[in-house]
Amino acid sequence: MNQADHAPLLAIAMLAAAADGTTSDAERQEIASAASRIGSPDVTRLARHLASGQARLADLAGLLSDDEARRAAYETAVAVCHADGATNAAEDRFLDELREALGLPAASVARTRQTAGVLAAAPMSVAGSGDDALDQLILRQAMLTGALEILPDQLANIAILPLQLRLVYQIGQRHGQKVDASQVKDLAATLGLGAAAQALEGVVSKLLGGLAGGLLGGLVGGAARVATSAAVTFAATYALGHVADRYYAQGRTLSAADLRELFARFQQEARTIYPKVQQQIQDQSRSLNLQSVLDTVRGA
Repeated sequence: MNQADHAPLLAIAMLAAAADGTTSDAERQEIASAASRIGSPDVTRLARHLASGQARLADLAGLLSDDEARRAAYETAVAVCHADGATNAAEDRFLDELREALGLPAASVARTRQTAGVLAAAPMSVAGSGDDALDQLILRQAMLTGALEILPDQLANIAILPLQLRLVYQIGQRHGQKVDASQVKDLAATLGLGAAAQALEGVVSKLLGGLAGGLLGGLVGGAARVATSAAVTFAATYALGHVADRYYAQGRTLSAADLRELFARFQQEARTIYPKVQQQIQDQSRSLNLQSVLDTVRGA
C-alpha cells in the first residue's frame, strides 16, 4: 500500500460504519471526529462526499493501488460491520457489494467472514471468572483489551467490544442484577463507547497507523500511535468496569450525567495505572494471535 490508499480505505471504513442503517446522530458525530483527527485534506474531502451521498463503492475501490490495499479495505470493512455483533442483512449486502467492487473472489474472503462472525458472536456469560476479586477482573480485562489493540490483525479488534460488554454483564450478575445484552450495550453507548466509533478508531490507530507500513506517513505517529491506542482502550475498559460496578451496586439509579462523570474520573485513574502495567500488556500481546483471541471470546 502507498500513501494514496489511506483516504479511500478510511472512506470505505466510514461507509461500513453506517451500513447497518441504524447509525445514530451521536455515532455519526463520533465517526466524523475520528476521521477529522487524522488531519488529512483528502480524508476530510471524502468525508464530505460520504455525507452528501456522492461517494460510491466502485469509485473508492478504483482508487486503491494494489491487491494488498484492496484486501486491507475489505478486512477493515468486515471488522467495522461486526463491531456490534452479528451483521444484519444491510451489512451483508454492503460487504457483498464491496467484495465485488474490489474484485475479490468469494472463496478468498470466506474465512475472514467466518472468523469475524465467531468473534462478534462472543457469549456474554462465561465460566471461570467467578472467583476473581472484582478489581482484579476489571484490571485483567482492561489489560487484555489493551493487548488486543497491539495485534497487527485487524479482526482482533472485533473482540474488544464483546469483551467489554461481557465484563459489564459479569459485574451486573455479581450484584444480583438481571442483565441482558441490550442493557449492557446501552450503558456502553451512554459512556461514548459506541461500536461503530470504536471500530473506526481501531482503523485509524492500527491499520492506518504504524502497522500498515507507514500508510499515513507523518500524519499519524506510527507505532507510537498504536501504543497510545492501547492505553486509550485500557483506560476505557477499566473505567467501564468500575462505572458498571457503581451503577449496579446502586441499583441502576445513577443518571447518565453521573455515569459520564464517573467514567471520566476512572479514565483518569486508569491513565496513572497504565505505565505500571504497560510492559505486561506488551508481553501479553506477544502471546496472542487470532486463534487465541477466538478461544478467549469463546471462553475456552
